[in-house]
Amino acid sequence: MAQSSRGELVVGLDIGTTKICVVVGEVHAHDEVDIIGIGLSPSNGLRKGVVVNIESTVQSIKKAIDEAERMAGCHISSVYVGIAGSHIKGFNSRGQTPIRGREITQADIDRVVDAARAVNIPPDQEIIHVLPQEFIVDEQEGIQYPLGMTGVRLEADVHIVTGAVTPVRNIVKCCNLAGLEVSDVVLEPLASACAVLTREEMELGIGLLDIGGGTSDLAIFVDGTIKHTFVLGLGGHNLTNDLSIGLRTPLKEAERLKEEFGCALVSLIDKDQTIEVPSVGGRKSRKMSRKVMGEILEPRVEEMLTLVNQELGESHFKSLINAGMVVTGGTALLTNMTELAEQIFDLPVRLGFPQQIGGITDLITTPQCATGVGLVVYGMRNEPQNQLRGKDERLLGRIAGRMRDWFKKVT
Repeated sequence: MAQSSRGELVVGLDIGTTKICVVVGEVHAHDEVDIIGIGLSPSNGLRKGVVVNIESTVQSIKKAIDEAERMAGCHISSVYVGIAGSHIKGFNSRGQTPIRGREITQADIDRVVDAARAVNIPPDQEIIHVLPQEFIVDEQEGIQYPLGMTGVRLEADVHIVTGAVTPVRNIVKCCNLAGLEVSDVVLEPLASACAVLTREEMELGIGLLDIGGGTSDLAIFVDGTIKHTFVLGLGGHNLTNDLSIGLRTPLKEAERLKEEFGCALVSLIDKDQTIEVPSVGGRKSRKMSRKVMGEILEPRVEEMLTLVNQELGESHFKSLINAGMVVTGGTALLTNMTELAEQIFDLPVRLGFPQQIGGITDLITTPQCATGVGLVVYGMRNEPQNQLRGKDERLLGRIAGRMRDWFKKVT
């Protein structure tokens, strides 16, 4: 949260591989939120979503926080922080508990979720989320919230997300060293879904692909609940690196060229269009065909999307994705990205922009801000008593009640 005389503020902190994004939202009645501040700074100190230099990461966070505070006119003391990285794992689990013919209470619901989360995980992993999918009362499936029902046996299907202990701890530590308390650590595609997906899409069946700088994160929603998550250790930075090597230009210039002239489909590039490519070592800039960039980018983008499509097939949920795919994140803005994605996924694809929010929409209605805005929306939907307040508390053991509230409000 942030301190302000205007009302309750929620702050999202997206610590990405290429950028740090801070989004400040002012919460109103009826679950409405206005974005009143945003702060951006280059991300120094992360690789593939994992902190590799704490001091550099802390300085990057402070810069983004200062910018957001100046724009919003508030002091930021706590944040909802996103987490990604190839160390993130997701799987489904089922738990059950006897009811013996009486009404189901909240304690029963908590107990069955606890039973579902009672799984063996490696000692270097800890639970980040336990996301209820559905409840089953005496073999009656598809129940969203069984409070007050009568039955003999209660079961719960949940999706469990785990992360490596060290990367999670380092993210929290960087926030603390930047003078921030962490209200919660949130899986980034889950946050992005809060900003860019509609309830109808989540009910019908939708896949969300968040292509960040270091990773590409997939989340599948069916019947209003999350069914599958996957993290691919490839992202926009790989495209930039390929361009830097292929064009023999500095990384900073490769990133600029990608953003201005990058295209995911070579066949749609005008063969006569040229670009000016800066050289290294003080050499003169060179002119070359834009198609050369496309010939470097298209194979890498195709590789990334093909690996995601392979995961879709192996998840056994692809046939349930009736609403198609949504692609978000900064790399999603690459020209003709959706056209190539439609070819590979054989599904309709749209760009994911933050929606159903007010305030400075001209600054944040872009896929690059989807996670930051989503963290604000996620935080708005969670009650204060279920937040992570301590600076060094274990993440394990704090999830069931918080995610029950999220499940009720989203579905």
